[in-house]
Amino acid sequence: MEIEKLKELLHQALQQSLPGKEAHLKMSPQPVDMRRFSPKTPENHRKSGVLLLFYPQMGKSFFPLIKRPVYPGVHSGQVALPGGKFEPGDPDVIFTALREAEEEIGIDAGKVEVLGRLSDLYIPTSNFLVSPVVGFIEESPRFVPEEKEVSRIITTGVQTIFQQEIIKRTHLELGGGVRLETPYFDIDGEIVWGATAMILSELRDLLEEKKG
Repeated sequence: MEIEKLKELLHQALQQSLPGKEAHLKMSPQPVDMRRFSPKTPENHRKSGVLLLFYPQMGKSFFPLIKRPVYPGVHSGQVALPGGKFEPGDPDVIFTALREAEEEIGIDAGKVEVLGRLSDLYIPTSNFLVSPVVGFIEESPRFVPEEKEVSRIITTGVQTIFQQEIIKRTHLELGGGVRLETPYFDIDGEIVWGATAMILSELRDLLEEKKG
């Protein structure tokens, strides 16, 4: 999909009601933790922002995913969108998403045009309320991964998420006796599941609806 066409479609879609829960459930791990969809998140939840950054390459539209390094934590080794937690000095989560993406993958946040946000998504295991920010940049960035936070950057074509064959299912052992059956996107050999897959599911639904 060409970048200007994508920009036009998302500009229209983000002005309307979002699919939210309906889209998230399609890629939600089973059994579904319904705390994700409670109308009221815990008062002590932490805010975070992630960036869906679209850019042109070879006439098509792409966005970056990152793979986290292995560390003692609930998101160790997982594939995610660049982003991180809201800091006290951040004016809002849009600023958070841009700041974190600049730190993690070396983009110039000042060159990003922000179109809006997708639906917030609560992650019970880490108590984060994630706000996905949608942005565009006019030129293909030169990504520079921050070694302590990013083990790999996965450049992903927007058309990839429409390929039905990349949607698969697997069982994951998460420790503590927790075993989940989860749908995932198989992107460049990586298992993209959980909150990231749910965010991409909403993106896919939005674009499919607008493409007709």
